[in-house]
Amino acid sequence: MKILNFGSLNIDYVYSVNHFAEKGETLSSESLEVFPGGKGLNQSIALSRAGGDVYHAGVIGTDGKFLGELLCDAGVDTRYLKVSEDVRTGNAVIQKDKNGDNCIILYGGANQAVTRETADQVLKNFDEGDCLVLQNEISEIPYIVEKARERGMQIVLNPSPMNEKIFEINLDHIDCFILNEVEARVLVRAARDAGKEILLKRLRKQFPHAEIILTLGEKGSVYAGTEGTAVQKAYKVKAVDTTAAGDTFTGYFMSCILQGKSVKESLDMAAKASAMAVAVKGAAPSIPKRDEAERFAEE
Repeated sequence: MKILNFGSLNIDYVYSVNHFAEKGETLSSESLEVFPGGKGLNQSIALSRAGGDVYHAGVIGTDGKFLGELLCDAGVDTRYLKVSEDVRTGNAVIQKDKNGDNCIILYGGANQAVTRETADQVLKNFDEGDCLVLQNEISEIPYIVEKARERGMQIVLNPSPMNEKIFEINLDHIDCFILNEVEARVLVRAARDAGKEILLKRLRKQFPHAEIILTLGEKGSVYAGTEGTAVQKAYKVKAVDTTAAGDTFTGYFMSCILQGKSVKESLDMAAKASAMAVAVKGAAPSIPKRDEAERFAEE
């Protein structure tokens, strides 16, 4: 089975601050670091490092060629990665506070230059049973979902960043949702204080044929789907940078599932890998290799 991640690639500008800037506040940063990033890139690296056969499709500008090289170094096939001379690579401005938490502003750039023609050229190389992984950072996602469904692909959606564009997608075509509580509340239009039990119940009712993985940050994650339910604890580490935690979890979980691991085994491996990721600076550089995650020992 081949895994196609049709996703974003960004250049991340990370500013270390004492606290997040508030309305009207001018804040001096303690440092600036530049890292490769983008939810698509991060998830492709996690998918590959967890042992998956991964192809990455997307668009970068000439300023982002090093991102393609990074994917190749991580074992990702980049034959479907397009370089555009007309637009800059997408980027993210990230505030990281002293606790390792972050606040992110995205500029789509080349990620918004994905066309239907590009999508058709990529998808014709994949068949029934192959897996498509998507986030919400590139253009033409509704079209990509429709065409992937026509080809019989399994479709996994991480609806992040969550905005109204998500509702342009035929969500009944999604086979697996991996999302956090904030994203889940928007998706099922629940109250801001709705807890995991309510969210899971409403997600299962709205998408009865889909697998649901709800991530809960330091409280772990829960699964509800065809294999019943499962609860996974979060492994405790000293957080340095949480930027790639969710992407690492998504990539590891899907890679393990597609390699035949059980839901509980996949959740546990994803939890270990994401714990390791938050203990290291940067997004893509923080994603561990499979053998490192397997050797992980909780503090």
